[in-house]
Amino acid sequence: MSDFFSNGWSVFVAGATILGLLLCLVLLIIASRRKIMANDNTTGHIWDEDLRELNNPLPRWWMGLFVLTVVFAGIYLAMYPGLGSTEGSLKWTSTGQYEAEQAKARAALEGVYAKYAAMPAEALAKDPQAMGIGERLFANNCAGCHGSDARGSKGFPNLTDSDWLYGGAHDTIIETISKGRNGVMPPMAAAVGTPEDVRNVANYVLSLSGSPHNSIAAQLGKPKFGACAACHGPDGKGNQALGAPNLTDKVWLHGWGEDAVMAMINNGKNNVMPAHASRLSAEQIRVLAAYVWSLSQTTAVAAK
Repeated sequence: MSDFFSNGWSVFVAGATILGLLLCLVLLIIASRRKIMANDNTTGHIWDEDLRELNNPLPRWWMGLFVLTVVFAGIYLAMYPGLGSTEGSLKWTSTGQYEAEQAKARAALEGVYAKYAAMPAEALAKDPQAMGIGERLFANNCAGCHGSDARGSKGFPNLTDSDWLYGGAHDTIIETISKGRNGVMPPMAAAVGTPEDVRNVANYVLSLSGSPHNSIAAQLGKPKFGACAACHGPDGKGNQALGAPNLTDKVWLHGWGEDAVMAMINNGKNNVMPAHASRLSAEQIRVLAAYVWSLSQTTAVAAK
């Protein structure tokens, strides 16, 4: 009931609930005191000439069940938050129950993850049980964005290649999963110059990776690339400390081609990787990070 704009709605809901229970009791009392109007125990209604409706009272056990239902409802509303914004005597909340269940589950899993606490990524990658756990954690928490095969899609990084915006070391991946990332590319059109300058810089960026481009426009755009070098470096190879992509490879996270690069320069980009520290335990994140790390390693490296 915290979504209500004022306490009036809470009072209204509580009053309507209590009034409904009282009306149920009143109806039960009226029904129990109803007298038989006809001497032959019928209501006086006749159908098909000889079919008479009897006026028998409700059985006591049935009436008792109705009363118990109302009593149970009253006790429940006194103990749990069912009357508007009242907390109830037990102070129960769905959030509190969820947190308690999470804590119980983590305590039960401590023994499972304990043996992985000191193992390096290389050792974890060779442990079938650890990788099985990591795969399930990935499917439940990461596949929604990066895909079930971890190859990502437009705007979501491919985790199976060697292109890492912030670095692909095990500890770095742990940090990324735990704290999340907020990659910001500011709009750079004003710093680059005219729309034609933006087009020239886009062609220069494409030339860095040997992608199809207009060579004359690329030469004209090279001097203007200085506005981008602060993050991507003068050679365009990026900066993992800033999460600035390497522009000399052919990995294009947000789309490839002149139009896509121009849109990035003109509009910028804000890409968010959510933090998972509140969702997963440190032990789970360690195993998950090892699984993610293993996806980008060659068979030879992972098997050492």
